[in-house]
Amino acid sequence: MRVAFDTNVLVSAVATRGLCADVFNIVLAEHELIIGETVLAELKRVLREKMRVPTEAVEEFETLLRQEGSVVGKAKTLAVAIRDKSDVSVLSEAVAGNAEVLVTGDRDLLEIAAALPLQ
Repeated sequence: MRVAFDTNVLVSAVATRGLCADVFNIVLAEHELIIGETVLAELKRVLREKMRVPTEAVEEFETLLRQEGSVVGKAKTLAVAIRDKSDVSVLSEAVAGNAEVLVTGDRDLLEIAAALPLQ
């Protein structure tokens, strides 16, 4: 199964033990990770600025994601109405990567994703 994550889920997977970390580990072991450049950029920013994770650790995690996942670059922007415009890029990259599942806790993303052609 091709699985995309939003930034908040990846931050939770790195920062805490629990459901997000468990799901992330299962995806790495048993499925195909789809990771967008938008998510990678936001993830690095959040880990450095908000979580105060050392730069070296952030770079190691980024390297892991790039090695283990299929990275989606600039994707065609989907025409969806959503409050947070950065979420459009997350969805567009998931669709461009042919993700079958988008793992998120973001209510806006969940509502929009339910109506998108994720395959």
